[in-house]
Amino acid sequence: MSDRSTAYAPPVDKLLTLGKPEMHGTGVDYGKLGISREHVPELIRMATDEALNTAPTESTQVWAPVHAWWALAQLRAEEAVAPLLSLLQRVDDYSDDWVGEDVPRVLAAIGPAAIEPAAAYLADAAHGLWARVAAARVLGLVGESHPGSRAECIARLAAQLDRFTEQSDILNAFLISPLLDLRAVEATPVMEKAFASERVDESVLGDWEDVQIEL
Repeated sequence: MSDRSTAYAPPVDKLLTLGKPEMHGTGVDYGKLGISREHVPELIRMATDEALNTAPTESTQVWAPVHAWWALAQLRAEEAVAPLLSLLQRVDDYSDDWVGEDVPRVLAAIGPAAIEPAAAYLADAAHGLWARVAAARVLGLVGESHPGSRAECIARLAAQLDRFTEQSDILNAFLISPLLDLRAVEATPVMEKAFASERVDESVLGDWEDVQIEL
């Protein structure tokens, strides 16, 4: 482990020893560990620390970035949105299920500030397929968690789906998935077009009839 990874000041260094958390939320009140807004820069550094993220799986340190994500979520640290989005490529590069499952939830907990960056990330075809799927989940989860942002999240997802001819059938299906979660009947026309053009992977959600029933 590099000096960079262990050079964290108290109280952030406590996250290096907490060990494996629960997925979908650690259950830890990081405020009780003394972590507050002033520690956001250190938490971002820990969350994106490559040496920690690739530490041996049996170590406690490998779980420190996960704790850092959730501490940032509890602090509603909007400045962490872009650094956290940068982690999504790990889903493609390392099949990192923790990033794929938890980082979208963390970003949704941070709030509507994640919408614009997540939509931009989703629109960038240079990113991996599963990283873009995770970005789509961010929009869906923000829309669910913050009803005032539901319409904007639906509009962003629908706008991306409207490019169905330019992107993979799998991505199109995973754009429709959060629209279904949001009961986005207003996006029915673009969903129908994508299915009619046979540009949706039906192994993900079924066919157009199945989707209409779900709506």
